[in-house]
Amino acid sequence: MGSGFIISTDGYIVTNNHVVDGADSVLVRMSDRREFDAEVIGTDPRSDLALLRIDAKDLPVLKLAKNGELEVGEWVLAIGSPFGLDYSVTAGIVSAMGRSLPTERNENYVPFIQTDVAINPGNSGGPLFNLDGEVVGVNSQIFTRSGGSIGLSFAIPVRVVRNVVEQLKADGRVTRGWLGVTIQDVDKNLAESFGLDRPRGALVVEVAEGGPADDAGLQAGDIILSFDGTEIPTSAQLPHVVGLVSPGTEVPMEVMRDRKRRNIDVEVGGLGADDSYSLVAGGGASGQGGRLGLVVEEAPPELLERWGINGGVVVREVAPDSTAADAGLLPGDVITLIGSSPIKSVASFEEVEADLPQEGSVPLRLIRRGSPLFIGLKLKG
Repeated sequence: MGSGFIISTDGYIVTNNHVVDGADSVLVRMSDRREFDAEVIGTDPRSDLALLRIDAKDLPVLKLAKNGELEVGEWVLAIGSPFGLDYSVTAGIVSAMGRSLPTERNENYVPFIQTDVAINPGNSGGPLFNLDGEVVGVNSQIFTRSGGSIGLSFAIPVRVVRNVVEQLKADGRVTRGWLGVTIQDVDKNLAESFGLDRPRGALVVEVAEGGPADDAGLQAGDIILSFDGTEIPTSAQLPHVVGLVSPGTEVPMEVMRDRKRRNIDVEVGGLGADDSYSLVAGGGASGQGGRLGLVVEEAPPELLERWGINGGVVVREVAPDSTAADAGLLPGDVITLIGSSPIKSVASFEEVEADLPQEGSVPLRLIRRGSPLFIGLKLKG
């Protein structure tokens, strides 16, 4: 059981995907106790939205807010059927905007509205209102250890709802913008390493070959500071912004590369299925330790082939209290880049290590347990 609301007089209804997922049939009960069998027009698991339609005319509808802009501290209301208690109204305030929540596929295409409105099982899919009576979101999730509300509820913002509903109406499916990059947050050490005044942006750790970012010339080590005029404060914000752009649209990006800002235009692609990889343990000839406190060895050919990389060295040992240990390097990490210098072998690693400055911070790119990652090396004199 869940909630939903009517958005058009001819019977279109919005609810959550998880409310109807796997259902053999969907029954809609109106406030006047009439019941209708509903047709599922389309669902979008990535946003947890579904569009239904019932065979009815001249229905009362809710008004969607034009932009859905909210301020932290603003009052909001929710209507739903918690535990089957129809048309229950609860109230609270907006606690935060643009929240990213963990998902099974680690995708974050919804910048959730966080509120302290009491939301319980049965509220899912119901509307979140502002004090003008306009729908500003769709209640979707709660964080709880007890199964009931503890003041952490999350709603899908209306701008995402509009985008998804329009596509489901037209095509029965949703297509999202896609860049073809793997990204991570920028911490204090990395900000210093890349020449940023403070931690911000989305750090590119991998670029999909042949993808939109690759075609535009984006590189691993670039930091995306803005996309289509929207500032990117953290990496979690980038998928939200890119996902709302129609595939085929060319948009500007501001990036930091080699400590200089530059503008890059990219033609956004359509989101496809993600590949998955796993790291393979390898042997090879031992390398020598140095000022970073690392003993490395050649990456085996099967590892390079599996990961589609041209070279790298595998960390075998990390000396305690060393620069590498302080940065968090671990045995089994595969180092592929230090600063702007590719690491293709033990020899190239030792050459780059010997030429590092005595002090400062340098970015290092590695692959750990199947995922590319940048870390900042705080060099010791």
